[in-house]
Amino acid sequence: MSKRWVKWVTMPLAASLLLAGCESSSQPAGGGDNASSTPSTTASSSKPATWIADRTIKGLLFIDSDDITKDINPEIAKKLKEMTGITLQMEGVNSEHAIDGLIAGLASNDLPDFIVYYLNNSGRKEMPVILKAAKENMFTDLTPLIKGTKIYSKYLDDKYLPLDTKNGVMFRPEFNGSSYFVHMNVQREGGYEERKYVGGPFIRKDIAEALKVDPRTIKTTDQVYELAQKIKDGNFKDKNGKAITPLGPRYWGNGNHENGPLFNDLTWGAIDQGFEKNKEGKIIHESKTEYPMKRIEFVQKLLKEKIMAPDYYAMQENKATEGAINGSFGIIGDMHSYLDFNKDMSYLPLGPINSLDGSYRMSVDYKSGYMAWSIPKTTKNPQDVVKFADFLASREGKLLWQYGLEGRDYTLDAKGNPLVKKEVLELRNKDPKAAMQLGFEGAGNGWGSYLGSTDINRLGDFGEMQYGDAVSPEANATPLKIAEYWGYDEKKKNAIINDGYRPLSFIDEFATGNELKTALTNYNESIIRAFYAKSLDEAQKILDASKKQLQAAGLDKFEELLQKKDSDPKTKVILK
Repeated sequence: MSKRWVKWVTMPLAASLLLAGCESSSQPAGGGDNASSTPSTTASSSKPATWIADRTIKGLLFIDSDDITKDINPEIAKKLKEMTGITLQMEGVNSEHAIDGLIAGLASNDLPDFIVYYLNNSGRKEMPVILKAAKENMFTDLTPLIKGTKIYSKYLDDKYLPLDTKNGVMFRPEFNGSSYFVHMNVQREGGYEERKYVGGPFIRKDIAEALKVDPRTIKTTDQVYELAQKIKDGNFKDKNGKAITPLGPRYWGNGNHENGPLFNDLTWGAIDQGFEKNKEGKIIHESKTEYPMKRIEFVQKLLKEKIMAPDYYAMQENKATEGAINGSFGIIGDMHSYLDFNKDMSYLPLGPINSLDGSYRMSVDYKSGYMAWSIPKTTKNPQDVVKFADFLASREGKLLWQYGLEGRDYTLDAKGNPLVKKEVLELRNKDPKAAMQLGFEGAGNGWGSYLGSTDINRLGDFGEMQYGDAVSPEANATPLKIAEYWGYDEKKKNAIINDGYRPLSFIDEFATGNELKTALTNYNESIIRAFYAKSLDEAQKILDASKKQLQAAGLDKFEELLQKKDSDPKTKVILK
């Protein structure tokens, strides 16, 4: 692992800003002398107020290749250089799993100016990897660097960050005020959402109409089964004239993991966590309940009666997506209201399915986080990177990477808010690939999000909740219609607002945490194996073996730890 990172990283990031003619001879906006080639954080009077330093900043993205966007065009790169002096170059890691690339990259101990990685909460599998690196002094302490910033200094305010981001990710007690990871995509206000997002199972509208079924009345898995039987008996066809499968997987494929929303009333706790309180108020794992076997029995029935796609739990994304687009599934196990293929509302939301304790209730995080970045200890002048990230997170920075260039991509209204040009919207709808070449998020290229997507409130910043709403409200008309159909506003009004930790956030402080993580992973895989077992007896044996492993790994003690954490308001456990 001693090779240079530019050698072991084999896939160039699409968001690489390679500027021709923007070296030290570049003129910053407003004229003036040429910028110094020596990195500097002091702007002279000839530089714009947004100037940081004349230097190249290199980043490495430990994220999946399908999450990496393409090159921004030279015009935007030039504008970025004029405003900040920064030439940004980023590359992505070509590994089957992003976390494998992260482990290898950290082991190389030869990293660029900053790194980006997945992290939606402190219970995610990346957390122990980056935590170990921080404890081994591989990262720069960011606390003193963000103190003087405009946006990121908000992270230091006592009430700004959600509990898990504050105490579980960034300002962990053992760091004594230091921070080595910046959690991204934090909302400016608690409970704020950019979209009226409706996710979960969806049904083909024409099938629901033919069967005279209101999808919103389907509230239980028993009703899902009855509906799927009717779909099977109805001999419905897809767009190619082929017989459909009544029940298909997630739009993105299931990839060997379970699909929670469709079987919500047979699932104990959040599907990726598996913990919930019993009637006595004690936090226990799903394996100690009757629900795994109930779910196994139900799925086996669906498979045996050919109601569910036989490869439901293994179908890859390309096949699942193609099936959804072609109408090959009567019910899609999980999708959301903002998918482009559903702009004609050919699919309507089903349910939502009730929870175990009765009726459905929306659950919303007070604030949430997604993705994170760090600056290696080897980075020279790390304050430049922090200032650059702060610029990208500011309104000026977001205007550039979210909306593009004034005149070319948008104009300004009387309040200074962007009015997207109709030709840009038309190009995005007609030729998405060509639109991406314009090089900004609204056109499909979010290169600035890796360092700048936080303090989120597009309505407050730009006067519209979604890109283009001000000039083309019809662009997001379908998702809003779906939200209205589903009753989003009423559900949001009565939503549970969560602020706390996911159960697995505490597993790394547990004495046998590694063994328990392995056992929990095996348990989840065992459930899927049990779905395909030849009989319920064989399924029970598979399940029993995974339960023994959980017990041997200290599940009982971990449940006790969760109970203790939940009793402290500072470490409240989120179970929904």
